[in-house]
Amino acid sequence: MLIVLVEWRSLKRNMKVSEKLKELEEEYKKNQSIISNAKVGDKKYIAAIKKVRELEEILKYKRQLDILKEKIKETENIVENDEQELKVLVEEEIEKLKKEKEEIETKIEEYLSPEKAQNKKNTIIEIRGGVGGEEAYLFARDLFRMYSKFCEKKNYKIEVLSLNKTELGGIKEIIFLVTGNGAYGDFKYESGVHRVQRIPETENYGRIHTSAATVSVFPEIEEGEIKIDPNDLKIETFRASGHGGQHVNKTSSAVRITHIPTGISASCQDERSQFKNKSKAMKILKARLQKIYEEEKKSKIDEERKKQIKTGERSEKIRTYNFPQNRLTDHRINLTLYNLNDIIDGDMEKLITTLRQELK
Repeated sequence: MLIVLVEWRSLKRNMKVSEKLKELEEEYKKNQSIISNAKVGDKKYIAAIKKVRELEEILKYKRQLDILKEKIKETENIVENDEQELKVLVEEEIEKLKKEKEEIETKIEEYLSPEKAQNKKNTIIEIRGGVGGEEAYLFARDLFRMYSKFCEKKNYKIEVLSLNKTELGGIKEIIFLVTGNGAYGDFKYESGVHRVQRIPETENYGRIHTSAATVSVFPEIEEGEIKIDPNDLKIETFRASGHGGQHVNKTSSAVRITHIPTGISASCQDERSQFKNKSKAMKILKARLQKIYEEEKKSKIDEERKKQIKTGERSEKIRTYNFPQNRLTDHRINLTLYNLNDIIDGDMEKLITTLRQELK
């Protein structure tokens, strides 16, 4: 009875996957048609190009699966009609083909899972200097450089949405968008407090200091994924301040948007254009709100942002960067690597792969 139940569930799952693949194939054809008929460069054309590229991978798996199914069917016919002495060889071939088929089916199921879809998204990352004064801001700068170098290796693109620098070149806060297939999946485990142990650039006596920076990671929210009532938004404009060139303080181009029901806000002052600053601030706000709404289901709406970055205290660390020993330790999975200099230069692949395997 149990075997029959398992087979029935497997059959139902395969039927659902098959139906979903047909839907995606139709969506692929529909977007190809849009590309053929739409004006190059307009919104419909760009959206269709993006969707076609997204669907190419899963449809590649579908084609492989269809070929394997046909091969299995043809080979099974040989077993029925061929001589006895060849049956053993043919049956071995069938087993090999079925194993390949199962591997492709697993890849397709992973691709279609909600978590996989989330992992493929672009991501918004926030880095802030924590405890440790100017050294914490310099470390925040180094974390941004590390992520930037990793993005270069992965062919991800970076767009800075908001930046607040110090006079010594450190970063008090930076918010940036990483664009690329799989960006969120690569960065999602970076959320938390990062502790550094090293001799700071500002230290004159060669003493090792400990400071920290915080990182928050959000999937980018695409158009239509989250609906916000304009009446729930408070939009303020003000004059930009700090580093930014001669235009600073001359016009009220900086924008702050507050979502009144939750109190969540986002601001941007880096662009000369008020419209561009508003667009960037809205992108940040949507990502923060989506994370809040996910946590609301667990009755943690007021705790969400603290959950990721907490207070920036050194004791809340997820990772330690020890420069004198060239050592990186991720405390969540007890992983220690002795190539910190390479990692800081963007060689993060082993670290990220291990985190994804252990924390999934």
